[in-house]
Amino acid sequence: MSSNKTVYIIVGPTAVGKTSFAIELAKHLDTEIISADARQCYQEMNIGVARPTNQELEMVPHHFIATHSIQDTINASVFEQYALDKIEELFTTKDSVVMVGGTGLYIKAFCEGLDMIPAIDPTIREGIIQQFEKLGLRWLQKEVSVKDPIYWEKGEQQNPQRLMRALEVILGTGNSIVSYQHKNKITRPFKIMKIGIEMPREQLYDRINQRVLNMVEEGLEQEVKRLIPFASLNALQTVGYSEWLPYFNNEISKERVVELIQQNTRHYAKRQMTWFKKDTEIQWHHSSMLNAAQIIQ
Repeated sequence: MSSNKTVYIIVGPTAVGKTSFAIELAKHLDTEIISADARQCYQEMNIGVARPTNQELEMVPHHFIATHSIQDTINASVFEQYALDKIEELFTTKDSVVMVGGTGLYIKAFCEGLDMIPAIDPTIREGIIQQFEKLGLRWLQKEVSVKDPIYWEKGEQQNPQRLMRALEVILGTGNSIVSYQHKNKITRPFKIMKIGIEMPREQLYDRINQRVLNMVEEGLEQEVKRLIPFASLNALQTVGYSEWLPYFNNEISKERVVELIQQNTRHYAKRQMTWFKKDTEIQWHHSSMLNAAQIIQ
């Protein structure tokens, strides 16, 4: 593949305006968009994942949007392969492609490749999931802290998916997941330009709070209600969806659900910025100063 081809990757926290700028940039470049969002790929999830509107999707062709079912296994490895295949296809007629999303691990996998963790017996993960569903987060945290103290010291202690993965690896291989990380990066046969969008925290949090209110008006409650039979799936252990379950069990009020989604989304945005700020290759731009033509000069 020719090295004069370029992938422009737009990153930043949720609600900062990535979608609209990605569309502007893709139109300027006469190209298409690959979504790097771990949730917008699910057909059954729309309102709660802030999927681009039908009007936005018609303006520029998008990929990895509503391409999979919540019952499919989707992870960074699946995304990496999907994106590389799509890039190769698009580069037959385009000189550039736009990628946009807030899932840092997916973007890292695409840019650098994934750490080579050996295949692990699926029954190990199934057992962990069963125990987690029965005994909860505290049990999971204790297991990881005892069995993989190296990861526990550095890892995301509140993230059940990360904790289950760490526990699965230590049980399946005898080695800490940390020992498989930080290997040599893969060099892709095309240029990568990373563009970060940011705005003052107070302004971002106001946008997040308003977006959640808009989602509720658009029918988020009904969307989640339809998905209750699938509540145990990984895809639904996520902000905007998991907060509704106590409400449906008459344990909390609707107002409290909205407050929790707003709060958890703000926390998520903060974690996204912490992740992206560690990447020195990202060129940051204030949301009010975005101009596609100027940025890619």
